[in-house]
Amino acid sequence: MADTLTIPPVLTGEYAFFFDLDGTLAEIKPHPDEVVLPADILRMLNQLSELNQGALALISGRSMAELDELARPYHFPLAGVHGAERRDIHDQSHIVSLPEPLVKSLHAKLTSALSHFPGTELEAKGMAFALHYRGAPEHEQAITQLAASVVEANAQLAIQPGKCVVEIKPRGINKGEALKAFMAEMPFKGRTPVFVGDDLTDESGFSVVNQENGISVKVGQGETCAKWRLANVASVWQWIAEIANQQQEEKIAHHNRRKHYGSLSRSL
Repeated sequence: MADTLTIPPVLTGEYAFFFDLDGTLAEIKPHPDEVVLPADILRMLNQLSELNQGALALISGRSMAELDELARPYHFPLAGVHGAERRDIHDQSHIVSLPEPLVKSLHAKLTSALSHFPGTELEAKGMAFALHYRGAPEHEQAITQLAASVVEANAQLAIQPGKCVVEIKPRGINKGEALKAFMAEMPFKGRTPVFVGDDLTDESGFSVVNQENGISVKVGQGETCAKWRLANVASVWQWIAEIANQQQEEKIAHHNRRKHYGSLSRSL
């Protein structure tokens, strides 16, 4: 869709919320270790989760261990490594793995190959590998070709382009499938899905949400299948705050109405 997409509405009702992290809830940094989620944003996310019976999950290319660390002290349902690992509301983990010999072989091959491209970095995630070139954008084509050659030689693998990164992951794993898995479970089941993301890796999630007549939100510019757009991370924070505040006000008003009707019933 074109860059004329409008800001999404403030939502009230039965929704299930899914958020990407880097570039969506937190600003992208030169190195992943530099990323932080501000304490007030974490409190808003937790408030939104509580207002929606826990139907809020983070879906990211990061590992679940990294997501937990960034979300501390809160404990949300998670999908890490684009859904290759997932934790549901009951703390049950669902992990997709690759054969250990293949993982060791890939690690050695990619480490050796990237040594010829200064400024690039290999991030090993256990069942996936991220080839970062943010510090050396001149190597984009070479890194993309390297990842493509690895995937072509291994039918179990797929390539996932991103912002200054190319990932090698198990075939059939993507954020859209992770979102589907959450939506088949309580407390997400039966709610309208909302997914907010900024990258190519989020397009599969947008597609699933669109099929469910949900709210798909692209952060930043660029072509997308999302139906709505927010300009940047700060806009995402503001939108979350508006939703949480509106839902909190509705909850208080509902409580007051019930209290009033209860008092009226007793007086009659």
